Amino acid sequence: MAMGFTLVLVDHSKPAPPTDVSAVAALDEPTRKRLYDHVVRQPGPVSRDEAAEALGLARQTAAFHLDRLADASLLDVVYERRSGRTGPGAGRPAKLYKRSAQQVTVSLPERHYELAGRLLAQAVEESEATGEPVRTCLHRKAHELGTLFGAQGQADVFDMLERYGFEPRHDGDAILLGNCPFHALAREHTQTVCGMNLHLLGGVLDGLGEGGLQARLDPGPGHCCVRLDPVPSPPATARPS
Repeated sequence: MAMGFTLVLVDHSKPAPPTDVSAVAALDEPTRKRLYDHVVRQPGPVSRDEAAEALGLARQTAAFHLDRLADASLLDVVYERRSGRTGPGAGRPAKLYKRSAQQVTVSLPERHYELAGRLLAQAVEESEATGEPVRTCLHRKAHELGTLFGAQGQADVFDMLERYGFEPRHDGDAILLGNCPFHALAREHTQTVCGMNLHLLGGVLDGLGEGGLQARLDPGPGHCCVRLDPVPSPPATARPS
């Protein structure tokens, strides 16, 4: 039985969320970092007044930094009535802050180990369900996901590769990839991960409708194991004399 994909990395119908790097940079301010540490240690949501009192801050200062943390997706905002009353006269709900449900991970250069893990897990599950070799399932799943990414894209292949951290650069008509998002895995499990990457990028090209390029393996130091080369022109047929 085919396993469906639930991972979608790009939603062009919504504004792009803050990057993880920007979120971490928001914690560089000492007062903001103290507020973040205080909020995430609490068993429940924290109000502005509670945070200000706990850290000895002016309420306006606490409110400013708490909102900045929420804007950076480091804290979630919820609204609750602390009085316990409901209906008319119960007052406005208080604005409260709690640890964000969003996971923030920063890796430079960019890596996507969770993506590799999902593909590998889905390949194992499909192999058990169908009896096909795991590698066959992995290549198919990688190509399907790459096709999905390409079909969702609204940019050319170079821009899309930049978006997913491949650090592309032109080499004549070819595209070299300066970064492998699965670097540590590829170093220890080269054949498995590079094959997955090859089929993932082949799917991206198919999803974008990019018929002028083909993905091929070209492992070497300092770049990804896959490169994108122009599709060779078919040989000219000789005219009959």
